[in-house]
Formats: sequence, structure tokens, C-alpha cells
Amino acid sequence: MSEPFSVPVTVRGYETDTQGHLNQSVYLNYAEHARWSLLRAAGISQAGLVASGVGPVALETTIRFRRELLAGDEVAVSCVFEWGGGKTFRIRQVVTKADGTVAAEIDAVGGLMDLTERRLVPDPRQRFKELAAEPELFGL
Repeated sequence: MSEPFSVPVTVRGYETDTQGHLNQSVYLNYAEHARWSLLRAAGISQAGLVASGVGPVALETTIRFRRELLAGDEVAVSCVFEWGGGKTFRIRQVVTKADGTVAAEIDAVGGLMDLTERRLVPDPRQRFKELAAEPELFGL
């Protein structure tokens, strides 16, 4: 298997709390940034999704905090899609410090919503295959 898709991020001072740690909500922003970066790298734009009548939705997100992150820390945020046979998929993400230490693990369940019907499409895997110029980035 190839390396997971990953994007670099530098922790900014304004993202930290009074203890100097990365604020808990910012981890979600980093995860979202990595997911949209993967979509773009695969050839799928936000406008392209909307034009095709679908949009990704988050159904569940769990964050496991492992080590603190401080202003100036350089991290990589990975993103791996896992496909089942239904209307949903999992996204596994890891926030890793430059020294290899895992700072957080983010697991999410998502779907692809039909923007007209306001319901999940029955086979998001197939829709991503159709939309992506590089579906292998999704493990397809």
C-alpha cells in the first residue's frame, strides 16, 4: 500500500489556548483542511461537487489527543478513506509531529449527500470514482 495522503501544517500562536496548547477545535480544522486537500489533489473541487449535485457530510467524528502541540510545531495531517458497502465511509487521520510523535488521531464517518434529495447517495465509492481524476488517492 502507498503512503497515506498528507499535508503539512504549522501550529500558529493564535490557535493555542491559555496553556499554550493547540485548542481542541483546531484539530477539526486541520482534519478538514487535509480532507479538502486530498479532494483537490484527486481532481475534485468544491464547485465541481456542487455542480454534480453532491456534497460530503460529516456524520461522526472522534478525536484522540495523544501529545500536546505548541505554537511553531510542524505537523503532518494524514488522510485515508476506508470504504464499506453502504452509504457511508470512514476517514482515518493522524496528526504527526516532525519527530514522528503522534499528537492526535481523528476518526470520522462521512457520506455523500445528494443536494436535491437531501439524502445520502447509495454508493459514495462509485461517485468518488466517477468524479476523481486520480481515484487512487481515495484507495479506489
